[in-house]
Amino acid sequence: MTLSTGDKLPDATLLRVGEKGPEGVNLKSLTAGRKVVIFAVPGAYTPTCSSAHVPSFVRTKAEFDAKGVDEIVCLSVNDPFVMKAWGEATGATEAGLTMLADPESAFTKSIGMEFDAPPAGLLGRSKRYAMVVEDGTVTVLHAEASPGTCEITAGESLLAAI
Repeated sequence: MTLSTGDKLPDATLLRVGEKGPEGVNLKSLTAGRKVVIFAVPGAYTPTCSSAHVPSFVRTKAEFDAKGVDEIVCLSVNDPFVMKAWGEATGATEAGLTMLADPESAFTKSIGMEFDAPPAGLLGRSKRYAMVVEDGTVTVLHAEASPGTCEITAGESLLAAI
């Protein structure tokens, strides 16, 4: 299944580093009764993700807040320790973005957003996308044709769509 606007998100558990180590974050609970932006990147610390995608959501965080967005989530097929460190390194954590890991690519595969780029060492990774989820339903979905591009999935583009 490839995710589309109007679809309900599948139930999934993502990971983050909490006070006592890795902890599960139930996606259904996270989005229930809330307006949440989820943007996914091919990999933490990769060039476009670090120099363009994450910074675009750091820049636009206050504008999303003003439009009633309860939370902005950055998702990647990495482990939660990498996501924590990357959030700190990019200023995403300080800006209030939530960094979540899909370490086995289970959620990514369930929504049809997986891809491989063996020459870059990226296997079972996520395509670059950004979406608005309201009470578990996708209301806006932008996906890049190329994982190295960050145009329609940038914070400014998604903000303009809502």
